[in-house]
Amino acid sequence: MSINATLFVQAIVFLILVWFTMKFVWPPIAKALDERAQKIADGLAAADRAKSELTAANQRVEKELSQARNETASRLADADRRAQAIIEEAKARATEEGNKIVAAARAEAEQQAVQAREALREQVAALAVKGAEQILRKEVNAGVHADLLNRLKTEL
Repeated sequence: MSINATLFVQAIVFLILVWFTMKFVWPPIAKALDERAQKIADGLAAADRAKSELTAANQRVEKELSQARNETASRLADADRRAQAIIEEAKARATEEGNKIVAAARAEAEQQAVQAREALREQVAALAVKGAEQILRKEVNAGVHADLLNRLKTEL
């Protein structure tokens, strides 16, 4: 065989190999590559969506945290105001109760002073009667002189 015929046969075999590869081997490889490229593109799109969803979720979480902080701060402020109001109310009640106790003590002291004055008036009246009895050396009738003794009490 000559070199030209070998070269010609090899060219024909090469062309058959190229045709066979293009007809039966290349389409599944191209399809697999296209599917792989599509999967990669889908994966990248899913990653982008997940990233945007993550960003949105982070924003929602931050917003909710901010709302929770604000709500907590307002609740703490309300609790502080409420505590101050309760303290002030307790102070007012304690002051009022103290004033009542002082007023009751003053009224009792006044009543005791009035009773002591009455007792002193009676004692002074009795002493005056005894003194007058001893001076006059006779007995004074208390029933007859009750009006005189009452005037004496009121004057004392």
